[in-house]
Amino acid sequence: MPAAQEVARAPVRANSMTLNEAPKSENGKHNGRPLVRLLVTDTDLVQKEAVQFKPMDLDRVVKLFEDPFSKDLIERHVKVLKKVAKHYCNGILLRDLPQIMKILNISAANIEDHKDFIDPVCEVVKLFGLPFLKEKMSDEVTYAETVAKSLSQLGCLMRVPSSQVRIQICSSVANFYNPQSTRLPMDGFQPTNVTYKLQMAEVGGLAETLVLSLAVVENNLQEKLALLKVLQLLSSTAENCKLMARAQAACRICSRLNDSDPSGQLLFRSSEILWNLLEKGPKEEVINQLSNIECIYALKDSFVRLLTNGSRHSDRQLRNDLLVIATLIAEDSRPPMIESGFAKQLILFATFSEVKSHNPLVKNLKLLHNHEDFEMKKLLFNLVVVLSKDLSAVQLLCDGKVVLALFNYVKANEKHGVHDWPAARYEDLQLQAIATLSSVAPLLVEDYMTCQGNTRILLFLEWCCNQDAFFGKGNSFHGTGGRGNKHAQMRYSLRLLRSMVSLGDETVNQDLCDQGAISQLLGILKKAMASAAANEDAVLLEIQCDLLFILSSICESDVHRKELFGSEGVDLVLQLLRMDHTKFYSGLGHNKLIFCTLDCVWSCIVGCFSSEDYFLEKEGMFIVLDLLALNLKSMNNLVLGILVEFCDNPKTLPHITTWRGKTNETAPKLLVQLWKQEEEDLGVRRDTYGRIVDSKRPLVGQLQEDQEVTPMPASSFSIAIMEVAENIRAKIYSIFSKLGFENLPGLSALDYVTLSVISRYLDFKVGEVWAEIRSELKAENIRPVTSDQEALDVIERAAENISKLVAAHQTEMIENHQQMELLEEQQKYAEIKVNHKQQEIVMKSWDHFLSRTSNYEALKKAKRLQEKSIESSRPKARPQNITVHSTQIPNLNTTVACGPVVTVESTPSKLTGGPLADTELALKRVPIRGGALQKVKGVKMLD
Repeated sequence: MPAAQEVARAPVRANSMTLNEAPKSENGKHNGRPLVRLLVTDTDLVQKEAVQFKPMDLDRVVKLFEDPFSKDLIERHVKVLKKVAKHYCNGILLRDLPQIMKILNISAANIEDHKDFIDPVCEVVKLFGLPFLKEKMSDEVTYAETVAKSLSQLGCLMRVPSSQVRIQICSSVANFYNPQSTRLPMDGFQPTNVTYKLQMAEVGGLAETLVLSLAVVENNLQEKLALLKVLQLLSSTAENCKLMARAQAACRICSRLNDSDPSGQLLFRSSEILWNLLEKGPKEEVINQLSNIECIYALKDSFVRLLTNGSRHSDRQLRNDLLVIATLIAEDSRPPMIESGFAKQLILFATFSEVKSHNPLVKNLKLLHNHEDFEMKKLLFNLVVVLSKDLSAVQLLCDGKVVLALFNYVKANEKHGVHDWPAARYEDLQLQAIATLSSVAPLLVEDYMTCQGNTRILLFLEWCCNQDAFFGKGNSFHGTGGRGNKHAQMRYSLRLLRSMVSLGDETVNQDLCDQGAISQLLGILKKAMASAAANEDAVLLEIQCDLLFILSSICESDVHRKELFGSEGVDLVLQLLRMDHTKFYSGLGHNKLIFCTLDCVWSCIVGCFSSEDYFLEKEGMFIVLDLLALNLKSMNNLVLGILVEFCDNPKTLPHITTWRGKTNETAPKLLVQLWKQEEEDLGVRRDTYGRIVDSKRPLVGQLQEDQEVTPMPASSFSIAIMEVAENIRAKIYSIFSKLGFENLPGLSALDYVTLSVISRYLDFKVGEVWAEIRSELKAENIRPVTSDQEALDVIERAAENISKLVAAHQTEMIENHQQMELLEEQQKYAEIKVNHKQQEIVMKSWDHFLSRTSNYEALKKAKRLQEKSIESSRPKARPQNITVHSTQIPNLNTTVACGPVVTVESTPSKLTGGPLADTELALKRVPIRGGALQKVKGVKMLD
């Protein structure tokens, strides 16, 4: 094509022909004929190569095929069908699609009787693999419904009894995802969007139709593989997965996994479809379909065959895919897995390399050190955890010696032999094995004790604290935070120990104590705290929390163990309680750590007198009250519970009364504030002074009031009783019961108004319970006998009278408080008036003294300073209607405060002419000290 290339390189002009000047002759004159040069542009070239599409009278063709008189003209029908296929060889027009589909359906119906239709039908079906053609941009929207129906009918053609046609249909649908381009561009037509047919296939439900066609192709492997290939492509979208699930695709495909297939494609494509359905489709519905016993048997046989006979890399990958599918089924449908025997086999495969077995399935089975076998081992450990959630699988785990197999990994990471996993992979398996034990061991306590689980864990923890040459890789999910250290191993070991002590099994706890676990755990806690002080992270905080939880669980109900906790444990707890409260919101876990520490105080210190005394001696009660002063609602209940328990120790009360907060508030003041805040949160009705408003329900909040009383069995707690545990009022009442309700430091008159309610909390609560009993009887339509009714009435009146009595007492206190405030105000202004009169008397004494001294100017200056001081201290305005009580004005010989500048004192006898008087000294001190003078016979003036 050199000429065409030359033309393509020619410059593009507006017109295809240009008129240039005529060529000049040898003498320089122009010739008479102009030179016309022909230029062909790229656009003109394409237009020349474009096919001129001539319309075809499809209505006439349809009439021919539908005419009952021409149904025997088979050769003519085949000829016309071939002509249609040839006419639309570059793509079917959207407007012609309905007629094409009608012709195709009629021809397909004749295939069973006339095999001559097979080839032309395949040619027409092949056209569906090409993009449809549109005349206008709006044609895609205009013909959307028609295209969707046509594609759905195309799927229905899978019922045609022709393998060639079925395979061609699958090939054409597969071309939706890799469309073939048209041979030549059509004049005036454009191909549809690449994704257009995919969208229309979803709308028309093509995926559902093809799934239903699986039953037709079961006996033909080639057809089945072609159809599975198409379904694999279609299952890449969520909408198609929904359609396929609606047609029971998971059950239909999984139940035939073991069909004969030398190529191995059937199992591969089927697993891919199942994976897509689980990942993108309705998971619950798909799992319900796979829970069919036939599907599980097929899955089981396929997995075992691949595990025992598969040697290729693809076989191992496919085996792991099937194991993931089995795990997803086991998460929601464990009973079928157990009934089919699949669970027992999986447990065997999970433990055969650690526990010797004579089962023929694993006799010659060995795991290689490749990635696929490593992943399968991890998946099997994960499946053991999934199965452990069903109690019916516990016996299988026991028979499979799962605990013994997993404890094989709870040992120091020493130098491995040639048959062990590489270091990084062994560490990953070790951590996952310990994590698996945390779920399995609590179910198999006897196996745990038989394997000496406590001893193994404590020895492993001792290795975790040693400074040897081992450094964690930290390159897995379980190894987070463990790179270059043993924190990951310690973290998972403590999780395992925590899950065991959580059972409350006395055998396990006693065995731990007998082996010195308390002392060892305290040592680990001390080291963890030191490491966290240098570099805090979430893993170290979690380790500390687990250690505190384990110690609390062990020591909670045994005084001797609390004594073993001792002063060393108290010191560590106090150090943790002193943490900066701003870290509670850091997000690393300090909030969990403070809760675990408070729980440890309650479980390991309270109840042991020596530990309590040491805790108080180290000012632990002050720290607890400081935490209470932070007023963290999530923590207040726990802190108040500790205070209640400590109040049983008589040495605690002086510490509580001595404590002062940052604003110099006292503990009683803090408790009253917490009570007020709690009642405000509960919506208890009080007036502005804190008085009782509703005498019938003095403690009931808005939330409790909105809850209707419903009949409940005698073993259930009622709302009034549950309310005691849900808020802090009962604990505050208990603390005040120890402190007393009178002569408490730091309380104002309004605080005593609230305190009067606190002191009657128990009476109010009893009345509330009786009121609830009446309501329950009414709700159950039970009418008490006369004597019981009279007793209920008396109790109701007594409870209401107590409320009214408290309300009256509160009113009296408020009135007294208001009177006291008024008296204090009057007393204040009385003192101001008295001070003013005293200052006037002092000024008169100044005038008297000035009249008798010769150093007039110096003393006059001092007097002016005194007047200014008096003027500045004088009140600006006097309040009206204030009664000033008469106060005796003191004699000048008494000490009187006369302002901030000059102080007037009584003159000592030695300066006023006594037997030892020194008149000169007296005159020297007078101008400075002031005061009244007595007569003297001689005066010596000073310069």
